[in-house]
Amino acid sequence: MTEQMDAAAALKHANQVEGATRRDSGWYARYLVVFAVGQLVLVPMAVLWRGPAAAIVFSLTNGVLIGGLSLYASRQRVIRRGFGARHGSVIGSWGVAFGVTVALGGTAFEDSAFLAVAGALACALPPAIGAWLETRRSA
Repeated sequence: MTEQMDAAAALKHANQVEGATRRDSGWYARYLVVFAVGQLVLVPMAVLWRGPAAAIVFSLTNGVLIGGLSLYASRQRVIRRGFGARHGSVIGSWGVAFGVTVALGGTAFEDSAFLAVAGALACALPPAIGAWLETRRSA
């Protein structure tokens, strides 16, 4: 009888841990939303601004965003299974979009407000989709 009680207690504990993980894993969706909103500011800045002052402001703003998000992520208690692959996909997709946008903004479409807006939306899309998917997984 004690084996059954031990098994029941272990199952109850596993259910509690899973519930806490689901409840506390919403942090990643918030992280991605902040990252997506940051792209709406940073991408036009990277595409339209020129010169040393622009580089300094862009670097500082980007550093504050990444530093703040990294600190926030490091203080979280819960990371769900498969987090590395999901995060890698989101950041990899964002990296491709950002690279293409900056390359086009520096060559073929210099000083293009249309490219700045389209690029900002394209760069915000991967983290926004990631946040939406994470919200659905956490529910």
